[in-house]
Amino acid sequence: MTIDQSKLDALVGTALGDIAGAYGGVMISIGNKLGLYRAMAGAGPLSAAELARRAGCAERYVREWLNAQVAGGYVTYHPASQTYELTPEQAMVLADEDSPVFFPNAWHVVASLWADEHKTADAIRTGRGIGWGEHDHRLYCGVAAFFRNGYVASLVPQWLPALDGVVPKLEAGAKVADIGCGFGHSTILMAQAYPQSHFWGFDVHAESIRAARRNAEQAGVADRITFEVAKANDYPARGYDLICFFDSLHDMGHPDKALRHAGTALAPDGNVMLIEPFANDRVEDNVGPVGQLYYSASTALCCAHAISEQGDYVLGAQAGEERLAQVARASGFASVRRAFTSPFNMILDVRR
Repeated sequence: MTIDQSKLDALVGTALGDIAGAYGGVMISIGNKLGLYRAMAGAGPLSAAELARRAGCAERYVREWLNAQVAGGYVTYHPASQTYELTPEQAMVLADEDSPVFFPNAWHVVASLWADEHKTADAIRTGRGIGWGEHDHRLYCGVAAFFRNGYVASLVPQWLPALDGVVPKLEAGAKVADIGCGFGHSTILMAQAYPQSHFWGFDVHAESIRAARRNAEQAGVADRITFEVAKANDYPARGYDLICFFDSLHDMGHPDKALRHAGTALAPDGNVMLIEPFANDRVEDNVGPVGQLYYSASTALCCAHAISEQGDYVLGAQAGEERLAQVARASGFASVRRAFTSPFNMILDVRR
């Protein structure tokens, strides 16, 4: 066997980068929880002692944490003054909780994957599924918080206007169902933007529905949102003008049944909006960080849940437009149009 040293060195570099990222992610999560990034945002250059005082932490630990941030490129270091600074760009990623590129909450999901490693290993060995509600509690808050920011940035200004004829209905007063609504962030955003409409959020996970109700109360929109525990194929049919699946259809063991039920629950001229992780249709075209992230999460979460439902389909988080369109057409829909694409999401407008 002949070893190509350049290929070996490149692969070792990739592995080292992944390991460093895993270590660094723990530091990012801790920095977020302790308010270290927020204490740096807009403050200009700070010494380790100054940051420790601002955040109420121990200076020696803070200095080592800062050096880890500098080594990873997350904080800027000024050697002449031995101070540390969070640039505006770094603050968008690490300190601004409303930024569309705020990443620290994503590490709750990673923590949940490690906590459930034994479950995933057992599932891969045996072929058994893992239901959404069987995971470590950090999964739910992590997914909700991380996806929320993308929805804040894109749902109302970009995705809904890309659908055929939907916005005028929402402005006039429409009925909208959010299937797999989780903590309700997507439902709440729509209710805030379109006060004449009424919204229903459905999810099988009772803990998430309770959180969604609390979030709606805090947002002041509980009067026009109803959250209920229900499956994707048995929620009440009310002639909805819009039915949304926010990053949820690919998790379902029976997406065809969910879409067929959506067809019966829609108004005659209604739309189904599928928000799915971006993916090309071929594996070789999904190589890179986004594909690695989605395929990994899909192994432990998406496929595992679909298998737990004894699914006819196990689409996974990288299903791609072609497979999703096939399921929609087999479920009675004639039109599947890609309405919008971002680096992380693909929006499909599905109609009869």
